[in-house]
Amino acid sequence: MNKNAKEHAPSSESSCNAYRLAIEFIGKRWTGIIIYQLFEGPKRYHELLNAIDGISDRLLSERLKDLEQEGLLRKHVIADAPKKVEYELTPPGYEFIEVFKAIMDWAEKKEAYLNELM
Repeated sequence: MNKNAKEHAPSSESSCNAYRLAIEFIGKRWTGIIIYQLFEGPKRYHELLNAIDGISDRLLSERLKDLEQEGLLRKHVIADAPKKVEYELTPPGYEFIEVFKAIMDWAEKKEAYLNELM
């Protein structure tokens, strides 16, 4: 193990388990893109459905419920007729911006590295 890897190694079994659960959660199909779409601010269900190419009604509903249960988004019911519902990230949900930036930075560096090899 190199020095860099040692510095970032999990410190305990509980932190390793927490990491595993977090990665499995955000790694669920469509979860990341739903969070990404909500970075811009609240959106209605059909706005999300139209913005995410290929997601089904059932899966969008399921993922929105998952994100709400995890405390990453709030569902606002607007009492107008007809009923309107908006979804908005909570403060912990907005913290994913840093995670997404880190992943994009890593992906760009990896791509640049691979391009250098060719």
